[in-house]
Amino acid sequence: MKTDTPRPIYLKDYRPPEYLIPSVDLDIALAPHETRVRSRLKVRRNPKSGDGPAPLHLDGVQLHLDRLAIDGVALRAGDYELTEGGLVVPRPPEKAFTLEAVTLIDPDANKALSGLYRSRGIYCTQCEAEGFRRITYFLDRPDVLSRYRTRIEADIDEAGSLLSNGNLVERGNDPRRRRHYAVWKDPFPKPCYLFALVGGNLSSTASSFRTMSGRDVELRIYTEPGKEERCVWALDALKRSMRWDEERFAREYDLDVFMIVAVSDFNMGAMENKGLNIF
Repeated sequence: MKTDTPRPIYLKDYRPPEYLIPSVDLDIALAPHETRVRSRLKVRRNPKSGDGPAPLHLDGVQLHLDRLAIDGVALRAGDYELTEGGLVVPRPPEKAFTLEAVTLIDPDANKALSGLYRSRGIYCTQCEAEGFRRITYFLDRPDVLSRYRTRIEADIDEAGSLLSNGNLVERGNDPRRRRHYAVWKDPFPKPCYLFALVGGNLSSTASSFRTMSGRDVELRIYTEPGKEERCVWALDALKRSMRWDEERFAREYDLDVFMIVAVSDFNMGAMENKGLNIF
């Protein structure tokens, strides 16, 4: 049980991040006890924090670091430092660079139910408020906005549905290995606490919504098998909500698909991740 006294954080103490991460490329190979996460982060200095040299501090909790590289060159032990709350690269390049990290995590053993965890065969994420740092090393703060490309791979028999934020741009399978993959791309910047991933054997109920500009959006609600009849009213409520957003605020949904996952093993009640709500 955590007994630490919470430390107040005041607005007057806010400082802009030293670095920004405009784009994130994730390759996640799901496995119950050893999920492999390869992240490629495009990193550059934040002009609002200065332009001189500064160490790069990344958040990370309960991660096993397998590889760390900058612009394709592997870093040696003396080039970075692992800390209790993450890692530090003391002397990163002055110009924009790509940081690649390969981490191993254990979703089955993640009893914090923050980050990526697995419960009764279903992989779920909960990244608000500071869960993304349990998936990979990152600037886990809400003022760092990134565009995400996420490739998810898993055993076909274990996780027939592979979901993440954005639009589905590619999928495929390897029958020999009984593995398959899906690639999702979110073209709009978002903070990492809105990142979402779900993998499991789920049933889906589908419909569509035509936006005020005449664009058709695919709607899908994923549930555990046997609960599909509960999705009919939920789909109708979703359509009415999207129409209300347009009529009240003139806000049109901007992705090609809107997904909701409703499963018994999600621990937070509800999480309104962009394009992939989880209940």
